Amino acid sequence: MPNLAMSSLSDNNRLSLFSGSSNIPLAQEVARYLGMDIGPLIRKRFADGELYIQIQESIRGCDVYLIQPCCNPVNDHFMELLIMIDACRRASARQITAVIPYYGYARADRKTAGRESITAKLVANLIVEAGANRVLAMDLHSAQIQGYFDIPFDHIYSTPVLLDYFATKDLSDIVIVSPDVGGVARARAFAKKLDDAPLAIIDKRRQSHNVAEVMNVIGDVKGKTAVLVDDMIDTAGTITEGAKLLREEGARQVYACATHAVFSGPAIERLSSGVLEEVIVTNTIPIPEEAHFPQLTVLSVANLLGEAIWRIHEDTSVSSMFR
Repeated sequence: MPNLAMSSLSDNNRLSLFSGSSNIPLAQEVARYLGMDIGPLIRKRFADGELYIQIQESIRGCDVYLIQPCCNPVNDHFMELLIMIDACRRASARQITAVIPYYGYARADRKTAGRESITAKLVANLIVEAGANRVLAMDLHSAQIQGYFDIPFDHIYSTPVLLDYFATKDLSDIVIVSPDVGGVARARAFAKKLDDAPLAIIDKRRQSHNVAEVMNVIGDVKGKTAVLVDDMIDTAGTITEGAKLLREEGARQVYACATHAVFSGPAIERLSSGVLEEVIVTNTIPIPEEAHFPQLTVLSVANLLGEAIWRIHEDTSVSSMFR
C-alpha cells in the first residue's frame, strides 16, 4: 500500500490522534505510519471505578481521531470511548471520528427471539449521542450495522493484510471455508481475492451462545488445504469443531484466519490442541503474552488504519484501498 506524502502532515496541525487504553500499541503503530505522535491526555479512575478523561492539548477546530477497540473488558473500554468523544466535543473539535477496530456488542444485531435487545444499534445510538461525527471500523460482525448510524461510517477490511500473508505461504489446492452459513459472503469475497479459490461451507446448528454443533460440509475439501475464514474467534468452538470435521472429510491441512482475536475462556486450549496448522489473526485486539501459542500468527493492521485515517482527513476515497 502506498504511503501518501506523510511529510506534509507535519505542516498540518489540524489532525489530532488520541488513544484509549484498550490497545495503545496499535495506536502507536498508526501514529508512526502517519508520522505524528499520539496526543496527551489524562486517564484515571475515581475510588468507585468511575473514569475521568481530560485532553491535555488544544484541539479547537481540529480533525480528531480516537482509536479505541471495544474489547475485554468491553463495558469499561466502550464507556472510555464515549467519555473521550464527549471531552473532544466540549473542547470544540471540528470533527470527531471514533476509530473502532473491533466493534463490541456487534453480535446482537437483530431480534431472533422475543424480548431481546439489539445492542449493536444501542451502541450506535450512544456513540452518536456522545458527539461523534464519523465512525471508522474494521470487519464488522455484520455489514448492516453501518445502517444503524445516521453519520458517515467507513467500513474497512483486514483482507489485504491476510492475503499478503497467504501469498508468502506458497500453499496449493486451497479451498476457502466458511465456518457457518452466515459467513458465506465474507468467505466468498476472500476466495475471490485469493485467485478465485473454491468455496466450501460448514453447516452448523448452534444450540446456545458460544456452543456450536457442526453437522456437515457443503463442498469438496478432500486432499485440499482448507482455510477457515471468520470475522472473530471467541471461544474457538466453531473454528476447532469445524477444523475437526474438515479433517474427517479428508482435508490435507487446515488453517484458520480471523480479524479479531477475542480469545475467551477455553479458546487458547482449543486452538493449540493441534487440530489447526496455523491460526492467523490481526492486532485489532491486544493479545497478552500468556495467550500466545506456537500455532499463532499475529498480523498488524496499523498501516491499513493509518491509510484510512489519512484518506478520510484528505477527503479522498477509502473504498479504493480494497479494489
